[in-house]
Amino acid sequence: MPSDHLMRLDAFGTVGVVCVTEPGSLSGAVEVVQRTVAEFDQACSRFRSDSELSELNAAAGTSFRVGPVLLDAVSAALRAARLTGGDVDPTVGEALIALGYDRDFAELASDTSALTPRAPRPIATIPGWRAVTVKAQDSTVRLAPGVTLDLGATAKALAADRAAARALDATGGGVLVSFGGDLAIAGTSPSEGWRVRVTDDHRAGTEAPGQWITLHSGGLATSSTFVRRWRTASGVAHHLIDPATGQPTESVWRTASVTAGSCLDANIASTAAIIRGLESVAWLEGLGLPSRLVGVDGTVRHLAGWPAEGDDLPSAAPATAGQGGRE
Repeated sequence: MPSDHLMRLDAFGTVGVVCVTEPGSLSGAVEVVQRTVAEFDQACSRFRSDSELSELNAAAGTSFRVGPVLLDAVSAALRAARLTGGDVDPTVGEALIALGYDRDFAELASDTSALTPRAPRPIATIPGWRAVTVKAQDSTVRLAPGVTLDLGATAKALAADRAAARALDATGGGVLVSFGGDLAIAGTSPSEGWRVRVTDDHRAGTEAPGQWITLHSGGLATSSTFVRRWRTASGVAHHLIDPATGQPTESVWRTASVTAGSCLDANIASTAAIIRGLESVAWLEGLGLPSRLVGVDGTVRHLAGWPAEGDDLPSAAPATAGQGGRE
């Protein structure tokens, strides 16, 4: 794509990409996207002491009045929990902190002191999403005592949807917005569609094993246990927490990519797919969500219409009778 149609930027501690279809509209689209990123970071970051989310977490046990961005983000996270039966749960904040994920990931990944033996931190229990009460008419959120929210990927996906929609309104042309590989499309796509490379890690180059696909609308999200990993004194941890255990999930999948009508819905499904393991195959097929699941053995499954052509990874054998569950 020509340079006047694409720009990369920093967003949410990862790589953001803005693409446009109309010449001359890139700078306007980027300005809107950057403004949206700033709004969501101020409202939803767990790593900023001055963020609205940090204030909400500190006020657990009381009713706290929030702004419209945080209200929408918390509501989206609770919807994710309802749709997945609690497999995607925003109350995993204390569990992540107990694992050492208590600062921006770039700082965490470079912190070798995490390898120094120390007194073990207790495994945090997951209070569960029903410990969060939202009163939209009052713009208030109440967390039960001891609850720490981590809005994580759902807020990032919601931001991608919102940024793409706002950029479309501002420029009138087709827009693709991606934050860390989770992308949203708004407006009319190029006639040949948006060509997207799907890999385990969005930071990898096009030479990394993966697959080229073409999208015309909606959203795509990829969740992976291969990214946002850090070392601890007891081993390697990652950011996808199984609410049933309070620990990083031990899934049969290392990566799940899902397309849906929005980036948010794609993200909910891709995260739940990792948590659910083999159970996610029938679940995604039943929902009709085109998906690409990469097993820990490096084999891949293409579900619900996701094309198999052109994938660098070998196809997995069908699941046998008796296989299922999270393991």
